[in-house]
Amino acid sequence: MRHILAKPWIWSFASAAAVWLVAAAVTRGGGAGGMLTDALAMAAFIVVVGVGQMFVIALGPGNIDLSLPANIGLASAVAMTVMNGNDALVGLGLLAALGCGLLVGLANYLLIWALRIPPIIATLSASFIIQSIDISYGRGLQIKPPPAFADFANLRFLSVPVLAILAMLLTVLAAIALQRTIYGRWVLAVGQNMRAARFAGVRVGWTRLATYMLCGALGGIDGALLAGYFRGATVDIGNEYLLSSIAVVVIGGSSVAGGKANLPGIWGAALFWFCFSPCSIPLASARVFGCCLPALLLSLPSRSRAAAGQGT
Repeated sequence: MRHILAKPWIWSFASAAAVWLVAAAVTRGGGAGGMLTDALAMAAFIVVVGVGQMFVIALGPGNIDLSLPANIGLASAVAMTVMNGNDALVGLGLLAALGCGLLVGLANYLLIWALRIPPIIATLSASFIIQSIDISYGRGLQIKPPPAFADFANLRFLSVPVLAILAMLLTVLAAIALQRTIYGRWVLAVGQNMRAARFAGVRVGWTRLATYMLCGALGGIDGALLAGYFRGATVDIGNEYLLSSIAVVVIGGSSVAGGKANLPGIWGAALFWFCFSPCSIPLASARVFGCCLPALLLSLPSRSRAAAGQGT
């Protein structure tokens, strides 16, 4: 039991379960199952961008991608335009969204590398440019997603959203990449000490480039999937994923100082984040939760860091 409690990710899952149980008690069980299903569906989108954000944050202090919302919005518009409501063009539309995200990630890193400015400034500046392009390109876009793609984005298997299952597979692959590949070990090495990593032969520049492009690619795919799920693209479709992508990394037990990542905790944090959302619970319970939210958000990361310090 003590070994389980020492895991930094356990607190995010415990918090998500506690919030869900309180919500179920307040509503006397009404809609508790539906709330869990909806939480899995929406958490999948948060997890996808959360994984990308976690890799970036793992690079060390100051590394963060603030361009994600604009990236998601632009990619969703590009994907819908390429698909043009045609089921036969779904694959091409997804590739277009992926390419859009990769270009955003590349642009972010080039700003950091060429101008020698902090990542937080570079990605924030990039987000303004991307958002301007998105407004010019995607505002008033009335193209609906292909019926087959929209149905797939909302498909459920045994009441579990298929996108949530795919997001779980992505998390497993990300964990393998982080712990079992040279790239993953380079990411953690750069996050722990960039100068020492460079002396050890780590290709710091290429590692950072690949990481920002990975985050951009996941944001692009997330934009396309969101457009399919909500059956249309909007300029502000990604707005809520800036705060949530950072929050799930921190609440999930990853170190904001870099060099340490925690993939299982992202799922617990994403479920907690959705369950705590006022739109997922009745007004009365939302007011109760809203009063407790600041204290919980402050206490959870400290608990996670304390557990991480005791062992993994």
